[in-house]
Amino acid sequence: MQDSPSTTTPLPSARTNTALAGFIATHSRLFVLTGAGCSTDSGIPDYRDTHGQWKRAQPVTFQAFTGDHAVRQRYWARSLVGWRRFGHAKPNAAHRALATLEARGKVTLLLTQNVDRLHQAAGSVNVIDLHGRLDRVRCLACELQLPRQTFQEDLLRQNPAWAAVDAVDAPDGDADLEGDFSHFVVPPCPRCGGMLKPDVVFFGEGVPRERVEAGMQALHEADAMLVVGSSLMVYSGYRFARAAAQAGKPIAAVNLGRTRADDLLSLKVEQPCAQALSFLD
Repeated sequence: MQDSPSTTTPLPSARTNTALAGFIATHSRLFVLTGAGCSTDSGIPDYRDTHGQWKRAQPVTFQAFTGDHAVRQRYWARSLVGWRRFGHAKPNAAHRALATLEARGKVTLLLTQNVDRLHQAAGSVNVIDLHGRLDRVRCLACELQLPRQTFQEDLLRQNPAWAAVDAVDAPDGDADLEGDFSHFVVPPCPRCGGMLKPDVVFFGEGVPRERVEAGMQALHEADAMLVVGSSLMVYSGYRFARAAAQAGKPIAAVNLGRTRADDLLSLKVEQPCAQALSFLD
């Protein structure tokens, strides 16, 4: 499906809001996919600019994290600082609007690329965390799961000097912090002594198959797709837009700037997510 001239020409805000409201009203079973742009109003920075390019260095890869102790020291030191605010982030109007949409029976599934759990905090129930959840830590050896806040307290006990360190927030609980991390202590799994990792999908790591399959099943049952706050540059999200287009399902996107699926969209609204969805209040 290609863009029509009306979707590629910028429209005044009132007309795009009316078009989006019409898209949602017309389709009774929406498959919703959200990304980082949905959480920026909650104080969580996003990764990409309006051209879909990285704003900062790419996140750590799974291979680097598991293969290099120094990388884990740097990761957890920055996470210790970043978690203080990330762990207390609150849902914003975009999250609440999508929860309202679900409560009205319009959503088959909300598939989020975010790891902040803010959709659930806002009241959405039928949610798949495609890339996992940052509020949990998992042992790669014995599969023990710990609350991230519990691990935060352990990090501070082992590294008390870091309690006074602060830095600018970066995406997904990271912090823009550089320096000497060589003395930072990374606690092992309390049960088996294994390596602990956030229960999220790192770059270079595969998304669990059951999440993809559940997402594809919900997409099959939907009659349209709504993308909110995602450039879809990462294939794990783009694959759903591609599958929707191949199945002939219309796709609307709310995103500031380019998306990887621009040529597949029936409607594009280039506004902040909360503003674009404000008619759902």
